[in-house]
Amino acid sequence: MHIRIVGLHAQHAPRLQSLLGAGYRVEAGTAFPDGEEIRCDVVISNQITAEQAARTRCRLFQVPGAGVEQVAVQALPPDSWVCNVHGHEVPIAEFAMHAMLEHALAPWRYPAVLDDAAWPRAYARRALHGEVAGRTLAIVGYGHIGQEVARRAGAFGMKIIALTRGGRPRGDVPVDRHVAIANLADVLPATDVLLLCCPLDDTTRGLIGRRELDMLPSDALLINVARAEVVDEQALYDALEQGRLGRAALDVWYRYPKTGETAIAPSRLPFHQLPNVRATPHISAMTPGLLERRYDFMAANIRRLQAGEPLENVVRQGR
Repeated sequence: MHIRIVGLHAQHAPRLQSLLGAGYRVEAGTAFPDGEEIRCDVVISNQITAEQAARTRCRLFQVPGAGVEQVAVQALPPDSWVCNVHGHEVPIAEFAMHAMLEHALAPWRYPAVLDDAAWPRAYARRALHGEVAGRTLAIVGYGHIGQEVARRAGAFGMKIIALTRGGRPRGDVPVDRHVAIANLADVLPATDVLLLCCPLDDTTRGLIGRRELDMLPSDALLINVARAEVVDEQALYDALEQGRLGRAALDVWYRYPKTGETAIAPSRLPFHQLPNVRATPHISAMTPGLLERRYDFMAANIRRLQAGEPLENVVRQGR
């Protein structure tokens, strides 16, 4: 069986080859070839254009992550199966909890070095800091990530509102309220932390704009581990710069470097200049455990394909 890994995950081809063993040939490439037909049993990539997809002949297009918004799913041949993979919910949940605790504890108020000069002054000027216990956390998108965050936030004594399209209970983690995303405005005024972990599609693009940001308390924290475009770029910058929003922890961005690009800002706006922004380069899920879980899953899915068994995490069925 011939497997081709294309793009950022090409570096992990040896890992997959080791997991699959004999009878499988794993090939790595930094980009899809121009013009020619792309023919193999399995393609693994985070993105493929409609033009590239039309030239692709594969039994399985395996996305090595959860998001498929950069995959031209409908342009792939109808007999190609499309699957994704999770496994990122644990580290992202820990990232979100860190952002909440940092917001409450405000460590930036204290000296970076507690030496003999700083200690007496810092001790005399100790300020009160916050607590996450009793705070209200609204989670937009209550899937794998949202439920793992709720599990941890509940242990800290937070009040949790889970927002989904249908507003119906799901999962096995108890929360205080289930609310439909259409009724988001009803919960924002009492929200201390707004966590975005929903997929990006036509219904969530620009979901959080100036109106929604203005409805949050002025000391609220916004955490975005979904996709940047869920929040209106200009509205978010203005709210932070003008102090209408307390703080933001942003791990996803409006612009990403393309192959060979060495100088590009993550946004057209200078978020990096704002003191109330914690900016990270899309690293919330990046742990050795993530790679182990994802590649174990993808290797198992490829074996299922080879054996004619049902595939898991199906995004689109092949004919």
